[in-house]
Amino acid sequence: MNDQSLLNRREWLGTSAAAFSLAACGIPNLASGSPPKRPRVAAVITEFTYRSHAHVILENLLEPYYFNGQLTDPGMDVVSLYVDQFPSGEMARTTAKQYGFEIFPTIAEALQLGGKSLAVDGVLSIGEHGNYPMNDRGQRMYPRKRFFDEIVAVFRKSGRVVPLFNDKHLSYRWDWANEMMKVARELKIPFMAGSSVPLAQRRPPLELPEQAVIEEAVSIHSGGIESYDFHALEVLQSLVEARRGGETGVSEVQLLEGDAVWQAAEQGRWTYSLAEGAMRAGAGRDVGKLQDFVELVDGKQPPVHAILVKYRDGLRATVLRIGNSATRWNFACRLAGKPEPLATSFYVGPWENRNLFKALSHAIQTHIREQQAPYPVERTHLVTGVLAAAMDSRFEKYKLLATPHLEIAYKPQDYRAMREMGKSWKVITEDQPQPKGINPGGPRPKE
Repeated sequence: MNDQSLLNRREWLGTSAAAFSLAACGIPNLASGSPPKRPRVAAVITEFTYRSHAHVILENLLEPYYFNGQLTDPGMDVVSLYVDQFPSGEMARTTAKQYGFEIFPTIAEALQLGGKSLAVDGVLSIGEHGNYPMNDRGQRMYPRKRFFDEIVAVFRKSGRVVPLFNDKHLSYRWDWANEMMKVARELKIPFMAGSSVPLAQRRPPLELPEQAVIEEAVSIHSGGIESYDFHALEVLQSLVEARRGGETGVSEVQLLEGDAVWQAAEQGRWTYSLAEGAMRAGAGRDVGKLQDFVELVDGKQPPVHAILVKYRDGLRATVLRIGNSATRWNFACRLAGKPEPLATSFYVGPWENRNLFKALSHAIQTHIREQQAPYPVERTHLVTGVLAAAMDSRFEKYKLLATPHLEIAYKPQDYRAMREMGKSWKVITEDQPQPKGINPGGPRPKE
């Protein structure tokens, strides 16, 4: 940017400034003896276009990126790619040429680097974006299960497994998601999945008390049904999973739309004042009556909808869609014995949602390096089930559905080390223009 040269990865690793940054991030200094082996990573993706998930994740594995204010080398190399679709504006071919890796015609060849057995140390499955059909429930049928099956086939044939990351929820089908979890456990695959949003900076800062007794929680987004509901559910789950007693699962799910959402509040099924607090945290001010909150799409107000969730331990939670914004992620909860709710918003950083993926990419690299997910994959497993049930509820004319199959218990992990705390936005600021191509942004050391 400006007079600060954006060095490529190899040049950057040769500088003394880079060596300092590597040491600060816990990655061995390449100048202090024989260089350690850099893990080799294969990526299996639907498409690689500007601002697609493949773009905004992989640019942080191809170049040094900022995480909590520190310029951080990924410490690993992308060595192969499988691409399912090549639409107009695709970036896969130019990126592969620029960074010297190959695009293979099959998933197996990408993982085997053209050989006969597994030849990489980690795999990313990025099944988001692309031209895929919708099912009768309004779910985009991304090929995440197919990607998983073909990756696992290579693991089985090779007699070994490596860490695997699955972007977003496991599948639009619950039975497939459940099968993926079962296979991952059977083969002892280090498995990670999920969303970028829970790793975003919390403004105002919020850390729930240890062993908190949460009576009710609300998570608010302003995007499309299903695709943005997933993110909001993971925001919710990433916070409430740490309540007293840990996670024990979900007993009921219902999706409502339009006036039925506000009627449910009047009936006491969710607390209006909690949603007000969540919206206040995001806007920094009162936003007025929520029913009158207007953000138009093509001159029309997008419909409100809600997912009502009842947990097996009695916790009530609600995901609300209010307004129209790709960057609204608000949360509020009420603790037992505390009259005032706790509330925060998840700030995505400059350039809309693009910089959210720096923290997620950092977590993925930690997963591959340590061969263990930095937070439970069961979080995404449960959210996948809640989302599928919500879409079933909508399909069945907003029926309240019992979910005995979502008796998913797990213990949370402290994942604060994976979260962006805001220091990066002192380096990459809102007034800096969003770069094109592979460019995580921010100043780089000069040679």
